[in-house]
Amino acid sequence: MTAPHRWSEETLARARDLIARYPERRSALMPLLYLAMAEEGHLTEAGMETVAELLGITPAQVLSVASFYTMYKREPVGRYLISCCTSISCHLLGSDELLAAIEDEAGVPAGETDPDRLITVESVECIGACGGAPAVQVNYETVEGVDPEAGRELVRWLRKARPEVIVADELQTLFGGRTGFDWAIPDDEGAVGPYPAFGPLGTAGRES
Repeated sequence: MTAPHRWSEETLARARDLIARYPERRSALMPLLYLAMAEEGHLTEAGMETVAELLGITPAQVLSVASFYTMYKREPVGRYLISCCTSISCHLLGSDELLAAIEDEAGVPAGETDPDRLITVESVECIGACGGAPAVQVNYETVEGVDPEAGRELVRWLRKARPEVIVADELQTLFGGRTGFDWAIPDDEGAVGPYPAFGPLGTAGRES
């Protein structure tokens, strides 16, 4: 395998470790796209070319996946990505009002980032938390049963506290309400940026 030199050696080592987990190299495409985001902040053309080179596929094949799934960001986002679910269960339980409160407090409409590049707000389809609707994610860490005032408090907290790690358990304690089920094992590990927390990607950290 050729070794592109656009990424740090640490990131290239993570990429090779991820590729080795799959019987076919190209099957590592989706996790490598997250790795590219973590390396450069978002998916750049150069980053997608690096993924293509590592996997032995074309940049067009990489782009076809990156452009299909909304969680792959091809434009810069803020340090905190707030994703408000507006699918049917959340919609019926007030997610439109929740999203409006988050947009108002953040000062930007869904799909945009504040001038400080701290917070990006987006409206998303089902995030698998229908039983605890309405649900929100911050850097893909989920909090359930969020009402509009709690949504505002969440934005204010992110601006004031600026946590290094976003942890679902902490979000639920601070801003959540009814959950879909009782959360089992406490977890103090979460996301260090606007991408899913996953150890092999180097995107997971522990709450201090």
